[in-house]
Amino acid sequence: MKVILLLLSMIARSSQLTLGECGTEARRPQLTDIAVVCGTSSINLAVQICPVIYTGYNETLLILNHMLDTTCRATLDETVNPPVARFSFPLNMTHACGSTFMTTSAAGTGIFSDFSNIQTVNISGVIRSVDPTTGTITYNAELKYYYSCAYPLEYLVNNTQIDVSASSIAIKDNNGSFISTLSLQLFTDTNYTRPLVMPELGIELRTSVYVEVKATNLTGQYHVLLDRCYASISPLPNNSSYFNLLVPCSKDPFTTIIENGDSQSARFHFPAFRFIEQQNQTVSTYYLHCITRLCEKSTCSTFKQCNNRRKRNAVDTSALDTSKTYTLSSVKIVTKAETNALNSAGSLGLPVGILAFSYFTAVGIGAGF
Repeated sequence: MKVILLLLSMIARSSQLTLGECGTEARRPQLTDIAVVCGTSSINLAVQICPVIYTGYNETLLILNHMLDTTCRATLDETVNPPVARFSFPLNMTHACGSTFMTTSAAGTGIFSDFSNIQTVNISGVIRSVDPTTGTITYNAELKYYYSCAYPLEYLVNNTQIDVSASSIAIKDNNGSFISTLSLQLFTDTNYTRPLVMPELGIELRTSVYVEVKATNLTGQYHVLLDRCYASISPLPNNSSYFNLLVPCSKDPFTTIIENGDSQSARFHFPAFRFIEQQNQTVSTYYLHCITRLCEKSTCSTFKQCNNRRKRNAVDTSALDTSKTYTLSSVKIVTKAETNALNSAGSLGLPVGILAFSYFTAVGIGAGF
């Protein structure tokens, strides 16, 4: 321990910022001296450095969760006013830089009111000062800066119409969203290697549509579990006809679940269908939506059990607040409304036209005589 303190003391003297340069910012520490940004892929901490220097320390003597690893140490940022000591650590590894991960459960509300267990992971830790003073006494007060980020593990993933085959977008920072990237993509093959490119006139009815919801840059502690997937005529499911493909403890007989809650990808496929209310249209167009849960590997099996869910057959879309959901985009699903009827009409069109022309020609000649 003495060697560590001596090393830190030597490093501390290398700081470029002095108390005189702090000016009016040279003061006692306050509770508001730490800023926490709960990012999608990392947590970023900023501690005002002048109160730290005023107390007898500098950025090299601030230690994150007792971690002396260089990747967990602070860097001085004098480009901002007031200057700060910055810490940053990624979320794609469990217990990053000594942080504590704690998952809690609570009853769902709003769009998630069907579910009795909605999980939230809380990531927390503390920045402590290390006193370089040697001897019996010290005049330096101990500094502690606590941080905490709460990330919900339940998300609504739904489609909006765009003009490319499939895409995924990174979720923007929004007061702590644990997933850095969610993607929902459609494929045409069982190996999920060929993206579905939607033809202008739509795909044939009963064509197999392969769906993958995937999380990337996510700590291996969590898996992806689809709680509900459904199709709706409107890009936003409010006040729109919908059809459940997969609901808690149930699924449509034609929906085949390949993988769900077993890894960081969930996969299923279903045959293309059409909405009857669009029967007078050339094509039937609808959008796919999935409520996606991130569950700890040890608890995913629990969420699959029906006795832990409040089963309901309908989707309560009235409670959906789109401003609080995370939307990923892929293509609209377009199916040909009446393929066989269109082909028959096309093949009969020419003979019928000739017969009609002959009939009216004959009538015209008769009228002339």
